Amino acid sequence: MLNHIEAIIFDLDGTMIDSMRVWKDIDEQYIEKYNLTEPENFHEGMEGLSYTETAEYFLKVFPTLSKTVEDLKEEWYEMALYKYSHEMKLKEGLEELIREVRRKGIRIGIATSNDRKLVEACLCGMEVEDLVDTIATACEVKKGKPAPDVYLKAAENLGVSPEKCLVFEDVPMGILAGKNAGMSVCAVDDWFSAAQTERKKELADYFIKDYNEILNHTFEVL
Repeated sequence: MLNHIEAIIFDLDGTMIDSMRVWKDIDEQYIEKYNLTEPENFHEGMEGLSYTETAEYFLKVFPTLSKTVEDLKEEWYEMALYKYSHEMKLKEGLEELIREVRRKGIRIGIATSNDRKLVEACLCGMEVEDLVDTIATACEVKKGKPAPDVYLKAAENLGVSPEKCLVFEDVPMGILAGKNAGMSVCAVDDWFSAAQTERKKELADYFIKDYNEILNHTFEVL
């Protein structure tokens, strides 16, 4: 998997950390707070959207909300900050993998749909900010996932050509973003996207249940 790779680019939520339940809880709290009715396939409609695009999606789905995009983003930030700063930890085997590949000269990036301030707070809270060379967010490019923009931005920041980048992603839209960028993609098992496992395997080049499988060479080649 790591042959000829010069950079690894990770999605954050559901890929590096088990955080998707945080956003599920925030959505439920927000909907209850404002007496909203959740439509069918609500969460599926948000998959891959940037933090800003998600706020725009909310305003479209819930037209009775008298909020701006910036209002929503700031409110979510306040709701999520403590958990991202104090309750997150890297998934099993990930820190060991990152430290090992960095020793080999492989650079590390994050390409996320999340808010930059939350990403930085999360890394600082886990005391691993020194392990990441660059952060690119989908709010800083034209389109969120499955468009390749955020992965191409991360590769550009790292100074590595796309074909020499390996992406780790937990959902189909993210996997498509990596593939659309011309990169190899490893799908990561996560409880939130468990129902999409077969679709993830159809799209990706590799599949892992945890990061120990990479150093142990027990990952699944698709």
